[in-house]
Amino acid sequence: MTAPKSTALPDYRTALSEIVEQTIAPAATEIDRTGAYPRAALNALREAGVLSVLSATEVGGGGGSLADVAEVVEAIAAVCGSTAMVVLMHFAATAAIEAHGPRDVREAIATGNHVTTLALSEAGSRSHFWAPMSSAAQAGDSFRLDAAKSWVTSAEEADSYVWSSTPVSAAGPMTLWLVPADAPGLRVAGGFDGVGLRGNGSKPVTGEGVLVPESARLGEDGVGLDIALATSLPTFLIGNAAFSVGLMGAMVAEAAAHLTRTRLTHLDVSLAEQPVSRADFARLRTRSDEARAFLADTLLAVGSGRADATLRVLQVKAVAAEASTEVADGVLRLCGGAAFRKELGVERRFRDSLAARVMAPTTAALQDFVGRASLGQPLFDEVSA
Repeated sequence: MTAPKSTALPDYRTALSEIVEQTIAPAATEIDRTGAYPRAALNALREAGVLSVLSATEVGGGGGSLADVAEVVEAIAAVCGSTAMVVLMHFAATAAIEAHGPRDVREAIATGNHVTTLALSEAGSRSHFWAPMSSAAQAGDSFRLDAAKSWVTSAEEADSYVWSSTPVSAAGPMTLWLVPADAPGLRVAGGFDGVGLRGNGSKPVTGEGVLVPESARLGEDGVGLDIALATSLPTFLIGNAAFSVGLMGAMVAEAAAHLTRTRLTHLDVSLAEQPVSRADFARLRTRSDEARAFLADTLLAVGSGRADATLRVLQVKAVAAEASTEVADGVLRLCGGAAFRKELGVERRFRDSLAARVMAPTTAALQDFVGRASLGQPLFDEVSA
């Protein structure tokens, strides 16, 4: 089963392949070691037009689809999880901006002059992004935003944040805003020293008295959750699944190379010639392929407007995230001490693979959504005032 290919920016794949090989892969180990943000990679991706594949052609972008997002994220995740997550969050925020943002920002994204990201998760409601605790209030001709965002990828590095708040006055759970990253009142409230994705710049951000004009609002007051569900969430869920698929593919490839080249000298055979090792490898390869096939089917469902498209989108991140952690653990066991060291890159990818299952919406939340959708129940309970 093959996912549909887009005709957008026909030369971006060549550029992406070169950037992955020449810029992203060589820096991945050092980014993981130091936690440095992948600026060189982002600059190269900007200049090559890769970051604009989701922007509409009318503003100078590639007019691409979720299939393009998945292809880009998968290719990058295979070599550097941190860079892939930065790019994914840019695409997820771009989806909302493309639908409801100002033309000048859309054009800046399309020309590679603007990197954006999501600022949805909050200290008060944690991974329940659909229930913001932050406030928005009218202040003369402007609107005042106050919030404690828990983790914002590319904090201090992005040019803007797609920012959630409670509505100003309308009914509904959420309003979305496009907030410039240099707006007075914004402050990065801490650093990031995580187990994995160490270079993705994910830090808490607070907003105290941040003033934005009415034109900064994305869509109408109170309908932000509907906008997120139609734009950013599908992009994030599919892209996150591609992230996990990219990691799995790379780890399975490392395992195959290790089994093939490593020999049991006393028996004069390679590990690949051992039945137990072959069987273990086959299980990991099959698990990885299952997730890849599920992602491809999700893209086909979305692209064709199939009746089960929404269900597949809700499932795909959890399917791939859980498969990725299983494959990562299996590869670590299969390759033994060689994988436990840093030379193979297996232990780095193992750590990176753990992130997907806890990123909002978490695997547990998605499983609940799938159950609700399948049983004819609303995805969200009403949040008490």
